[in-house]
Amino acid sequence: MVKYAKYSLAAFALSMSCPASAFSFQIQPITNARISSSTVRSYTKPSPLAMSSTLEAPVRQPETPDRVKQVRERFQSAAKDAANARGCASPDQTDDWWRTPEDETYRDVTKDRPLRVIIAGGGVAGLVTAAACHAKGMKVAIFEQASQYAPYGGPIQIQSNALRALERINTKVYEEIVKAGTVTADRVSGLKIGYKKGVFMGLGKQYEKGDWLVRFDTLQPALQAGLPPTVVVDRPVIQQILLNHGIPDGTVRIKSRIKKYEELGPGKGLKIYLEDGNVAYADVLVGADGIWSSVRRQMHGLSNDADGFAASGAAGGALTESEARRMAKDSILMADGANRRYSKFTCYAALAEHKASNIEEVSYQILLGKDKYFVSTDGGGERQQWFALIREPAGGVDPEPTPENPTPKLNRLLKEFNNKEPGDQNGDVWDDFAHELLLATKEEDIKRRDLYDGSPLITQKWNRGQVCICGDAAHPMMPNLGQGGCQATEDGYRLAEELANVKHTKDIEGALDMYFLKRITRTSIIQTIAQLGSDLLVDFDLMMTIPLVGPFFLTATQVSMPFILRYLYTP
Repeated sequence: MVKYAKYSLAAFALSMSCPASAFSFQIQPITNARISSSTVRSYTKPSPLAMSSTLEAPVRQPETPDRVKQVRERFQSAAKDAANARGCASPDQTDDWWRTPEDETYRDVTKDRPLRVIIAGGGVAGLVTAAACHAKGMKVAIFEQASQYAPYGGPIQIQSNALRALERINTKVYEEIVKAGTVTADRVSGLKIGYKKGVFMGLGKQYEKGDWLVRFDTLQPALQAGLPPTVVVDRPVIQQILLNHGIPDGTVRIKSRIKKYEELGPGKGLKIYLEDGNVAYADVLVGADGIWSSVRRQMHGLSNDADGFAASGAAGGALTESEARRMAKDSILMADGANRRYSKFTCYAALAEHKASNIEEVSYQILLGKDKYFVSTDGGGERQQWFALIREPAGGVDPEPTPENPTPKLNRLLKEFNNKEPGDQNGDVWDDFAHELLLATKEEDIKRRDLYDGSPLITQKWNRGQVCICGDAAHPMMPNLGQGGCQATEDGYRLAEELANVKHTKDIEGALDMYFLKRITRTSIIQTIAQLGSDLLVDFDLMMTIPLVGPFFLTATQVSMPFILRYLYTP
């Protein structure tokens, strides 16, 4: 009964967590912005002077063959550029600004002697932060530990709040991402039951596989806030846009992992040691190096087991199959050292070049089952990005392919989401849609990793001295809300805004304090909502058998989601 009560309380908390008054924000519609189709290529930047009408909703139009070709070719081109380290510093380059300290480290900050910022990590968080700092006139360098950029799981969502942050950082970057993106807010999203499901003692509705449980409207909250609708863009395309339009050529240095740093005194900068033997000097160090952040490890005084090769962002995508196997085991030790939480889910992910049977009606859906669920979203270019989350202990790996079993991952997933009698291991026969996407996927395209998140770092803080963290290093969260990269984007914008106020290097610590204070409440709320949603999904099937609790959960989710989305999309 205690466990059942937890579900009831959790559902109630979900329904009550987001009343509009709790967040003290006002939605202010902006006029003169018009979106005419499912892509937002015709989006016009809002006029700051006009505040009297709302954006027009986009109208879904099927992708043309030319558009499909354009999306797929741009992805392939960007992935090739990333693999070839296009836009990154040459390994032979020796005249980098960071190799030599300033003559006077304790100094006034001027246009001729700007702040010098080094960022650990070249994923979305690091690139956006670099673009934001560069736009404010700072010198910026990124040290990325991976040997190349590569996607993990395909495209990522750039939700409306992140688009607004990008627009404020760099208009050209914003325009290019909107141009490259495919709108997902113009169709239905929500939760479905994955298989035929009754309720305890027949008290309630009999659900058939594929029935909608909850539907979300992600468009209206964005329009009411005067924001453009969410788009989905391939990760390497985002990276190349930021490299080409956000930062100077050669800003990113790959194969560069920070070993440790030394603070030289308040306002006197840092000495940063790389594992390859190089030494760098900067006024500010930003850890955007993922959930297993080496910067956070030293800043918070964690054990040496607390950091590693991050399975997220640029580094995560570059993991080979053998490295991913090692990472599955190492993550257990790192989680203990870094105070991170295993979500109880392992996640399989892939991008299938397949035009989904429901593409014109549905952009995002979750098929819910016993101890597992299957997530799919439109990836643009007649492709579907899918995630299969299965509840099991951490550290598991799949058998290696053999002549007898050349597709071990795919075979497992086809059994887990079996759409034919006798069904999966629980005897449940799944909705056909999961099989549709799995059968359109190649074995070598399927990636697997265990999912970890963490509690808000309210007391530990995100900064200490002239060092701070952002993105997953500061607030790792479950993917339920699609806000991981979006909150990292907001971090980059806010951090640059605070550093831009620094007139003397002695003011850096105060600026980093202000960055933390302005971000911690919002990210903590979003982390908590994402974690709560994940925990509820873990035992969703059990909860649905409890009289009254299941229907209450569904109602609470439906009622609370507009408030949650309005909070997420608050500019």
